[in-house]
Amino acid sequence: MSHSVNDVKLITNLNVNEYFNDAIHDAISHQRVGSKDETVVYIVNLLTHYMLSENMFEVSSEGISSKPLAFIYKDAVEASSIEERNTHLRKLGDTALFTSGFFAGSLERSAVSVDYYISMGGNAYSSLADRIPRTMPAKNLAEVFTDLAEHFMSYVDVLTEVSESSELVDDRDVLSLYESWLDTGSDYARTRLQENGILTFPTNKKEH
Repeated sequence: MSHSVNDVKLITNLNVNEYFNDAIHDAISHQRVGSKDETVVYIVNLLTHYMLSENMFEVSSEGISSKPLAFIYKDAVEASSIEERNTHLRKLGDTALFTSGFFAGSLERSAVSVDYYISMGGNAYSSLADRIPRTMPAKNLAEVFTDLAEHFMSYVDVLTEVSESSELVDDRDVLSLYESWLDTGSDYARTRLQENGILTFPTNKKEH
């Protein structure tokens, strides 16, 4: 199943989960990745989650920001409970997977390399897999994290194909659009991100 530019315009509506489900299965089949069904479901839900800008960025009195991976890791190390630590590790792995899969080209031109994201993400998932109890229902989630840790690069390649085939990320520097929106609240940058299906913005989102 191929995806056209018209498909991209549908990303922001209610069929986003179905869209990513089809796109991920297409990429996995094309690359012959031996994925687990539970992992595919996890990744589809991850992409759907990050389509909302409120899940990608944090809003504070100082404005809008995207927390660096090192800071998320610091939160995990300093967590006061196992549950809190696991939450931060999961955010670390998910953020690294999404970013390295969709924005590898932009990362290559930044101060932080894609290899750094791959290393941080794989290690975060590995830590989760080792620490989550191997009992139902946690067992299935532990197996998903193990799969993601052991085949992180393969899933990065899958997400890269999804982004390229659907034209969600094209030759325009999406990372620069992100940075412009974060730094200035630019309506133009926000509109471009919306038009490319990268993020959907809540209508009641606070401006800064």
